[in-house]
Amino acid sequence: RLFHWAAALCVLGLAATGTIGGSFMTLHFRFGYALLSLLLFRILWGFFGGHWSRFSSFLFSPSAVVAYLRGLHPASHAVGHSPLGALSVWAMLGVLLLQVGTGLISDDEIATTGPLAHLVSNAVVSLASSYHTGWGKWVVLALVLLHVAAIFFYTRRQQGLAAAMVHGDKQLTTPAPAARDDLGSRLAAGVLLALCAALVYWLSGLAPAAL
Repeated sequence: RLFHWAAALCVLGLAATGTIGGSFMTLHFRFGYALLSLLLFRILWGFFGGHWSRFSSFLFSPSAVVAYLRGLHPASHAVGHSPLGALSVWAMLGVLLLQVGTGLISDDEIATTGPLAHLVSNAVVSLASSYHTGWGKWVVLALVLLHVAAIFFYTRRQQGLAAAMVHGDKQLTTPAPAARDDLGSRLAAGVLLALCAALVYWLSGLAPAAL
């Protein structure tokens, strides 16, 4: 839940600072580094985290998605990420990684250059910059709006999704395994996030020194 809300804050911060530009670009980069740290953490947590956080718990076949849309799904598909919700998660992770990744190698040819832009060709920098400032931001915005619309939709159906995103608990009609959530797991998550942040800090330091 902390990951979710911190990532949402970073996306909002990136959208605002990127639109304003100018001196706010320093803050834009910081939001970007924070979001990249969170995304790297979430990817790793998808393999080592709690039961319902693991990617294996929401890998669904196309037929499972169709069955869910038709209302012919087992009760277990309403516990963690539903088949439709899983598509949203995969799309959001992929699009945000692409947006942050292209930001690392972008160059506005005025005053702002990504820390890794000097490691790739001018053609790649141009392509990344065009996507990052053009289609990329609109794709992110579209996914965010779709995400919010889905939350309102499920809230109206009284599935308890919105409340669970705040307090972490969900009332179920059938038994289901609970995710591990104790001091040990929280310490592990904190250490993993710190390592991801350290890696991103190292990447940010690869920028050439200003002349």
